[in-house]
Amino acid sequence: MKKTTYEVTNVLGIHARPAAFVAQTCVNLPSRITLRCGDMTADGSNVLQILALNAKQGSVLEITAEGGDEGAALNAVVGALDHRLKSVRNKGVLKIAFFGTKDYDRLYFSKLTQDRGEGTYNCDIKYFNVRLTPETVHMADGFDAVCIFVNDECPRTVVETLKEGGVGLILLRCAGYNNVDLEACRECGITVARVPAYSPYAVAEHAMAIIMTANRRLHKAVYRVKDNNFALSGLLGLDLHNKTAGIIGTGKIGQCMARICKGFGMNVIAWDARPNKDLVDEGLLTYVEKDVLFEKADLISLHAPLITGPGGTYHLIDAEAIARMKDTAMIVNTARGGLIDTEALIEALKNGKFHAVALDVYEGEDENVYTDRSDEYLHNDVTARLQMFPNVVLTSHQAFFTREAMQAIAAETLENARRYNEGLPFEGSEVTA
Repeated sequence: MKKTTYEVTNVLGIHARPAAFVAQTCVNLPSRITLRCGDMTADGSNVLQILALNAKQGSVLEITAEGGDEGAALNAVVGALDHRLKSVRNKGVLKIAFFGTKDYDRLYFSKLTQDRGEGTYNCDIKYFNVRLTPETVHMADGFDAVCIFVNDECPRTVVETLKEGGVGLILLRCAGYNNVDLEACRECGITVARVPAYSPYAVAEHAMAIIMTANRRLHKAVYRVKDNNFALSGLLGLDLHNKTAGIIGTGKIGQCMARICKGFGMNVIAWDARPNKDLVDEGLLTYVEKDVLFEKADLISLHAPLITGPGGTYHLIDAEAIARMKDTAMIVNTARGGLIDTEALIEALKNGKFHAVALDVYEGEDENVYTDRSDEYLHNDVTARLQMFPNVVLTSHQAFFTREAMQAIAAETLENARRYNEGLPFEGSEVTA
């Protein structure tokens, strides 16, 4: 264990921006970081705890690192504090219309936008519970920016209305952008910024969790035991050890999934439109053609972006691709629903194809995502049909949903807002047509 001290010199103390940056730094460190200010202690990876320290100008922090390269970790935390506590150009407050608000969104975004002045995010957020749609877009009139998520709708008609209302920035608090008409944004002069990577570990870990749930029929086993039914019939699973994992898309999330599969003792093959030679040199995976992957993989995990048009990834998994797969194959999708032709998938399931299917996303999910319909009849035909199969597990677009990911989404979204407001480079988060 190593310790160091840090005196806070900024007039605003450790406000939201430096707190967020320190938390994001600590999340990625092998050392466990603790910050102490007076009688208060905070986990360095938890932005809400750091803010609760209430460190003012003149406060002295005691920073502790345990495990890993402790000296390097302390230097990284101090560097994060120094970098984010520097003053920057002061601009006017950016007004943001925030659509599809949930309580967990408010938890982080409200805390991170509580400050005003130099070096802060300098944003004022108006929260709307409704999604952004052609029917609700008028609510953004008079705002500088809108903040939206994966299930909001931003076609050309919405983009043009946003422009008329004075909006110049669309903040995506997610990595995907297939729900935004980028060509219309370009024509209207509206900037689009996303969060390219918030927590690839969260998504990959969820992918393995739900495919193992489907594989070992855990969703059935738990309820059996609650009913005092300890029979094992219908719960037979498959070993992953020595099986072949096929990774579709080898960006940050795909790489995390490949490493998890390696940890299970699997052989990893992959397909990507842009292969990463470093991953091959590392010995993590071997690239193959799509058809070869479909034929050889025992577990297929989807981590590609949804791209429509010729040569795109829309319905990458169609009837023809499914026909090439093993009858005992397992498939998991935590990327975008449109990667799989749902009708083809259902037809294959009806014919006994697949040992296990796990879907965090699927075509036709939009009206259900993040909505409590427990008091309603299940009227979504796709959801109802998928739930009929005992080897299928569905979750509600929650692969991203960890504390670390939520605070990263809030921090990076607000960094994008600040960059726009102050005319700074977007550092890879701007999306162009």
